[in-house]
Amino acid sequence: MTTTQAALNRWWRTGVDALTRVLRALQYGWLRSIQARVVIGTLVLSTIVITLVGWMLTRQVADGLTDSKREQSISEARAGVQLAQQQLDEQPVTDSNDLTRLLLTQVESLAGQGGTSRNYQLLLTGPIDRGFTADAQTFRTGGVSKDSIPIDLLDQVARSDGLYWAFSEMTYLDSDRASPGVIVGSRIEIASSGDQYALFYLFSMDDQAETLSWVQRGLVSAGIVLLALIAAVAWLVTRQVVTPVRLARRIAERLAAGRLEERMHVRGQDDIARLGISFNQMAASLQRQIRQLEELSRMQRRFVSDVSHELRTPLTTVRMAADVLHDARTNFDPATGRAAELLQAELDRFESLLTDLLEVSRFDAGAARLDLETVDLAGLAEQSLAAYQALAERHGTSLRVVVDQPPCLVEADVRRIDRIIRNLVVNAISYSQSHEIVIRVAG
Repeated sequence: MTTTQAALNRWWRTGVDALTRVLRALQYGWLRSIQARVVIGTLVLSTIVITLVGWMLTRQVADGLTDSKREQSISEARAGVQLAQQQLDEQPVTDSNDLTRLLLTQVESLAGQGGTSRNYQLLLTGPIDRGFTADAQTFRTGGVSKDSIPIDLLDQVARSDGLYWAFSEMTYLDSDRASPGVIVGSRIEIASSGDQYALFYLFSMDDQAETLSWVQRGLVSAGIVLLALIAAVAWLVTRQVVTPVRLARRIAERLAAGRLEERMHVRGQDDIARLGISFNQMAASLQRQIRQLEELSRMQRRFVSDVSHELRTPLTTVRMAADVLHDARTNFDPATGRAAELLQAELDRFESLLTDLLEVSRFDAGAARLDLETVDLAGLAEQSLAAYQALAERHGTSLRVVVDQPPCLVEADVRRIDRIIRNLVVNAISYSQSHEIVIRVAG
């Protein structure tokens, strides 16, 4: 790859990256800003409406200019044809030279009727009975080309009397320029010889085309200005609505962050003001309820903590008595010994529940502390499973520990990790309905 190709590739990648960033920014603005969506939507719809209205106005103006030019051209051509026929009827012709001179004089006379501001050209050709051949006599003004006359118009003039017209492009012999025009044609007759010629008036529509172009430019300029005004109005209107909504969104974010004293500033008595009042009332109600819940939570934590501590003293006393009975259970009768064992087991369970209750109260109060020590998770899992082998056998399942890379040493609170494992194992035994429960230990 040459240096030039590498530079082109870099420029191409830079351009693509810049375009991508712009598109992403536009997409982000479209998704995040309701004001941008409203303004853009209003501009799109306004552009469509203005385009349709401009197209209709342009069509009406074009049709009006065309109809006016056509009627004016037909009226002027009819008067010119009648004048030409009248003059030809009054002029005798003796030979071909007189005829040529008469026709040339006639064309010049008709052209002079328009004066210096003449907006038409003339073309006289014939005789018609010989057809519109290349060697037919043709008299013209302004260098207008015979190709300007449509074939259909030539045929109509050649077949019958009357005045006929058509829209066409006027071309010239001495240049490549072309202009739109109205072509009006009719037959005239040489009284002395009976020959018939076709006389065509070619009216240029450059003025009408320029007027239409000016109207189109004016409509485009007015449309652009109107779109800019619509965009400004839409932006101002949506700003009045979106600004309070954005303020409410910021206040809501602060409330969610715990700043319950934040409120919206309310001005006026319109719908936005009532929305602000309702929002402030909602925030105040939430603040009261949250404070009530916090107070209830504090009272609950204090109650749980007090009960847990108060139960410790009688539990210790009962535990001492239960230990004495449990140690002497072999001296009792079977029923009393069994009762001593059940008492010991229930005390162990009660003490475990009380420990859990104290643990919960510590977490609620934010005073829980971890007793960290180095522990092998594989050995801890083995100990936890050993305690529930009998429970697993009663449910028809087996327990197994899989260790990827023993030992798995971590810094952890042994008591809490053991409780987590025991809870998971008990739930798995009770609800999984599986023939095998596997604990995988990996680091």
